[in-house]
Amino acid sequence: MQAKAKRRVVNENGDGGEDLVLATSIVKGEDLGPIVRHAFEMGRPEALLYQLKNVVKKKEVEIEELCKLHYEEFILAVDELRGVLVDAEELKSELSSDNFRLQEVGSSLLLKLEDLLESYSIRKNINEAIKMSKICIQALDLCLKCNDHVKEGRFYPALKTLDQIERNFLQNVPVKALQKVIEKRIPSIKSHIEKKVCSEFNEWLVNIRNKAREIGQIAIGQAASARQRDEEMRNRQREAEEQSNSGLGDYVYTLDVEEVDEGSVLKFDLTPVYRAYHIHTCLGIQEKFRHFIVEDRVLRTAVGILSTNQMETMWKMTVVKMTSVLEEQFSCMDVASHLLLIKDNVTLLGATLRQYGYQVGPLLEFLDTSKDRYHELLLEECCRQMTDAFANETYEKMVIKKELEYNKNVLALHLQTSDIMPAFPYIAPFSSSVPDVCRIVRTFIEDSVNYLSYGGRMNFYDVVKKYLDKLLIEVLNEALLKVIHSSTTGVSQAMQIAANITVLEQTCDLFVQQAAQHCGIPVQSIERPHASLSAKGVLKTSQDTAYNALMNLINFALDEFMALTQNINWTAEEIPQDGNDYVHEVVIYLDTVMSTAQKILPLDALFKVGSAALKHISNSIVTALLSDSVKRFNVNAIMSLDNDLKILENFADGRFHSMGLSKENSLRDCLIEARQLINLLLSSQPENFMNPVIREKNYNSLDYKKVASICEKYKDSPDRLFGSLSSRNSKQNARKKSMDVLKRRLRDFN
Repeated sequence: MQAKAKRRVVNENGDGGEDLVLATSIVKGEDLGPIVRHAFEMGRPEALLYQLKNVVKKKEVEIEELCKLHYEEFILAVDELRGVLVDAEELKSELSSDNFRLQEVGSSLLLKLEDLLESYSIRKNINEAIKMSKICIQALDLCLKCNDHVKEGRFYPALKTLDQIERNFLQNVPVKALQKVIEKRIPSIKSHIEKKVCSEFNEWLVNIRNKAREIGQIAIGQAASARQRDEEMRNRQREAEEQSNSGLGDYVYTLDVEEVDEGSVLKFDLTPVYRAYHIHTCLGIQEKFRHFIVEDRVLRTAVGILSTNQMETMWKMTVVKMTSVLEEQFSCMDVASHLLLIKDNVTLLGATLRQYGYQVGPLLEFLDTSKDRYHELLLEECCRQMTDAFANETYEKMVIKKELEYNKNVLALHLQTSDIMPAFPYIAPFSSSVPDVCRIVRTFIEDSVNYLSYGGRMNFYDVVKKYLDKLLIEVLNEALLKVIHSSTTGVSQAMQIAANITVLEQTCDLFVQQAAQHCGIPVQSIERPHASLSAKGVLKTSQDTAYNALMNLINFALDEFMALTQNINWTAEEIPQDGNDYVHEVVIYLDTVMSTAQKILPLDALFKVGSAALKHISNSIVTALLSDSVKRFNVNAIMSLDNDLKILENFADGRFHSMGLSKENSLRDCLIEARQLINLLLSSQPENFMNPVIREKNYNSLDYKKVASICEKYKDSPDRLFGSLSSRNSKQNARKKSMDVLKRRLRDFN
């Protein structure tokens, strides 16, 4: 027991500092979580609870002491508050009595004030009635005065009187009924005056409209004459340039003097216009009158009728209306010549108006934007013409029998290859569609220039060139491609199409020169880099397409002959002496094709056709050996193919020399893949194929996988009776062993 008591005393005395720390934390509002967690971790929650109770007791004591300290002051404050309430009640009673006495004194004064205000109101109403009566009398006097003026036909004083009524009296008339009557009658009077004045002006308009047709005819006639002189001057300039370029003729200089016919200027009186405008100005409707007049002479002679800005605004409205009508009409036209005729008339009108100072720029700008629509219709017409030309074409060389025909189809179109007149009949290098196309293109250039040259435009060569390019690319080239890809096109037709494209490609530069000449551009200015048409390159591409189509046709026919390789006996006991049947058919067909091509195509194209055909044959031979239908073959079959290749190589060499070709690679080289494969299969040491040096030298055209597949099928026939005793058998065994080594190494490689 003594030990426990002693321990408690020690704890109580030792925990004083901890109580102080805990109390300080509570006062500051700090988090007690760490303290509580620490107490539980130390296993002393009872001590913490004891400390908290001590803190509570200390705070209760502090509260009691604070209340005891301020108790007396609280009692005094309550006593003072009760005293204030008593004083407030006394003040309220005094205010109530003072208010009662004030009400008694003010009642009599209010009655007198109401009487005084009523007297003032009566006086005010009387004064206003007098003022309103005066205003009404003045307004009625003016109305009577206006009526007198109208009856006597004095419209200007009447309008002035009406203006005075409207500005000074109408809004101030106090009687609403009278005001409404006046407001209703004023428009009627003005309308009556306007009708009377306009009657004289309408008579003048009838007179001037009768003369307007004559005025317009004279003005347009003068503009047409001026344009004709400009065209003649351009033609003389073009002729002089051509003579200068050719070195012929002397230079001729002319001076054009424009003569003005004084009698062509009509004179007319504008007095009714000025009188009518004056009255409309008084009516305040001068803007309405201005819609009748769009005339430069009125602007210059009648001050105030039209200002410069007003006339420009009215003219802009007129141009907008004309543009709208033209746009609607142009959208309905489907013939290029009709569009050209309308544009000619409109530009002539614009030139006439421009001479008299009117701005027709927006109108001509719209006509300029219509060039796309015009050329669209023009391209459609050319497309139909070219389609018909190609549809009626037999794609045979054109035979010209007479000089007149030669001049028309060759010289006139600059398609001659020599300046010397040929002997007739003359066989042209092109077919009949080429002159037709050249004529269509030339007409297109002329129509394009005619459209763009109207309106005094200059430097439109680039625009003509752009549409010319579009014609050649989108119309001519597309039509050629349709013909090329047509299912009815044969080998000879494809050759002639390719030859025609060559001629058309060469004429692109001629078309550019023609466009420049019609535009009045010196030929020297277009002879610069990048001045040619884009269509030239496009036609070159189409020419390659034509050659590809030609080669596809030839390859298709060759495939039919090469299909006869299925009849080859791949395990024959003997070698055919004269080659397999298919090779003779192929040679006959190739001879026919090359003979035809030699008559139509140039040498480079001739070599291209021959080399492509031989490459296809070479590839077909290799493909035949790779075919699944060939399960195995022996050396006799390979030797027969070797004989076939020799026949083809002899044909290639003969054709190469007979056609006068001079290429680094001969036609024989086009059979290189088949030749290297046959040489490999007949080699005494085929395993040398795996030697990089030998392969690069002798077998560089062969593919590993193809060689591997073909070698797997290469199986020689069994030895004959007593065959093992011959020296030949030992060579075959050596070749067989070498082939087996090659097969094994190819398997490992793959």
